[in-house]
Amino acid sequence: MDIRVLKYFFAFAREGSITGAANSLHLTQPTLTRQLQELEKELKQKLLIRGKQRVTLTPEGMILRKRAEEIVDLVEKTEAEFLSISDTLSGDIYIGGGESDAMKYVANTIKETQTEYPDIKFHIYSGNAEDVIEKLDKGLLDFGILIQPVDFSKYDHIPLPEKDLWGVIMRKDCPLSQKNAIELDDLLNYPILASRQLTPKYSKESGFLDWFGEKYESLNITATYNLVYNAAVMVKAGVGIAVTLDKLADTSKESELCFRPLTPKLESGLDIVWKKYQVFSPATKMFLDKLKENLCK
Repeated sequence: MDIRVLKYFFAFAREGSITGAANSLHLTQPTLTRQLQELEKELKQKLLIRGKQRVTLTPEGMILRKRAEEIVDLVEKTEAEFLSISDTLSGDIYIGGGESDAMKYVANTIKETQTEYPDIKFHIYSGNAEDVIEKLDKGLLDFGILIQPVDFSKYDHIPLPEKDLWGVIMRKDCPLSQKNAIELDDLLNYPILASRQLTPKYSKESGFLDWFGEKYESLNITATYNLVYNAAVMVKAGVGIAVTLDKLADTSKESELCFRPLTPKLESGLDIVWKKYQVFSPATKMFLDKLKENLCK
């Protein structure tokens, strides 16, 4: 039995579809389908139930998924052991997430990893939750940093230790800057730049809609954004005030901007997630072990 074909089968079991597995493996669907059919012939067992809408695993397929996971994991552990012996652990690790001060926890583990294994390279992708999930599901990212709540049906995860605080950035000459905290009624009188996390598509899932209540429809949202830098530029230009997370824009003493938290307090927890049944490279597996050690202390 070819370990490569086992990995193909495991990718299908992980993705739950031929299309998703083919995309993650960078194969065409016909090629992957043919490889799985040949695996069924080799084992003399039907592994897949091919329906009109979806393809699922037979009981025999479920058994093979478990065995494939054990075999692939053993092969990768063996490779990692020999790479460690030769001190040549290397590779690329891809991490995606929105802007968050909690990224410092991941950054600390990246620094620790690079100090020990300088040949490992990291690639950081910044985007909103929708973008990160899409790339994660396609296998273009190894890990994603997502604002809670997260649908964990497809992912394993580790919660990050801190929560992000929501508030408003504004020019220091804005009348609202005289307040210690911003109430909902205060927002009704100003043009607002809103994070896409505050739009209805995300609000129902994240709890924002509960905070704004019926007055959400009364907000004068003149623009939305997914990265804070450009939002801060527009605030400086007088376009409006921006509802955002703390510690992302420059609100230092020298800046012309300031931050005020919302009241009642609105916070968001974050998780670093990865796909269930993910087949990790030795470098990625080692990095995940370090993350678990650092974040679960």
